[in-house]
Amino acid sequence: KSRGVSHLRPSVQMRSVLRIFSRRLATGTAVAFTGVAGSAVWWKAQAESKVDYAAVKKDIADLLDSNLDYDDGSYGPVLVRLAWHSSGTFSVFDNTGGSCGATMRFKPESADPANAGLDVARNLLEPVKAKYPGLSYSDLWTLGGCVAIEEMGGPKIDWRPGRMDAKCGHCCPPVGRLPDASRNADHLRAVFYRMGMSDKEIVALSGAHVLGRCHKDRSGYDGPWVRSPTTFSNEYFKRLYDTKWTIREWDGPLQYQNPEKDLMMLPTDMEIIRDPLFAKYAKEYAEDENAFFKDFAAVFKKLIEL
Repeated sequence: KSRGVSHLRPSVQMRSVLRIFSRRLATGTAVAFTGVAGSAVWWKAQAESKVDYAAVKKDIADLLDSNLDYDDGSYGPVLVRLAWHSSGTFSVFDNTGGSCGATMRFKPESADPANAGLDVARNLLEPVKAKYPGLSYSDLWTLGGCVAIEEMGGPKIDWRPGRMDAKCGHCCPPVGRLPDASRNADHLRAVFYRMGMSDKEIVALSGAHVLGRCHKDRSGYDGPWVRSPTTFSNEYFKRLYDTKWTIREWDGPLQYQNPEKDLMMLPTDMEIIRDPLFAKYAKEYAEDENAFFKDFAAVFKKLIEL
C-alpha cells in the first residue's frame, strides 16, 4: 500500500487538527505555559526559591554513572525520557498537561504504558528532592534531563526554575497524549502540533533517540538506535540515511533492523525520512551536527517550558 498520498495530503483528522491549531494561534489561545498555576505566575517561585541549583546540577550529574550495570552504564537517557514525557503531555487547546505539576507521581499518568520504566528515573532523583526541600519535582525532573544531555556531550539547555507541583492525580492530563511509535507521520503531527511544535521541531526532538534503548518489557520494542547510546550526537540521523533498514522478523511489534541486527528503528523513526517535509530537516541534521545541536537546544527548552 502506497504511503505517498498520506505524506502529501494530510488526513481529514489531521486537517481538522491543523485548522483548530491555526485558529488558536490566531486568537492567542495557544499560550506557552501550562499549569497548575497558569502562565502569569509560572516563574514566581524563581524569585522566592533559595535552592542552590548549581549544587542540584552537580548532585544529578554524580548520579548518572552511579550504576554501571544499568542499561548501557548510564542513567542519562532515562532522565532525558523523564523530562520529555513529563512535559510532552501539554495541549495548546486547553492549556493542560506539560512540565508544571509533575503529575506522573500519580495515577493514571504513572500507570500509562507510555511511561513504563520511568519509575527508575523518578526513584533515582528522590534523594536529590529530599536534600533540597524547596525544589519542586517539576523543576527537578526537567533539570535532570538538561543535565543528562549536557553530561553526555550534548548542547547546554537554557533551563530556568519556577515550576510548581500538583497536589493530586486529579491534575493528571488524559492518558494517550504521548506519541505511539507504531504510527505514521500524520500521528506525529497531531501529537506535536497539539503541543505547538513545528515540523522542524518534531524532527529535532526525534534526534534524542540517539540516546538509550527500547526495552521489550516496557514498550514492547527492543534494542538501541545507535552503537553509542550514552553519547549525544547526530548519529541517529546519520544511521537513518546510511543504513539499509529491513523489517525484523520476531515475535514483537513492527520494528526495523540493520544488516548486523544489533540496531533498530521504530516505525515513527522511519517516517522521519519517508515524509518529504520531515526528511529535509533530517538530512540537514545528518550533515550538520552543529545545526542539530542548536535546534535541539532551542526546542528542548521550549518543550520543558510547556
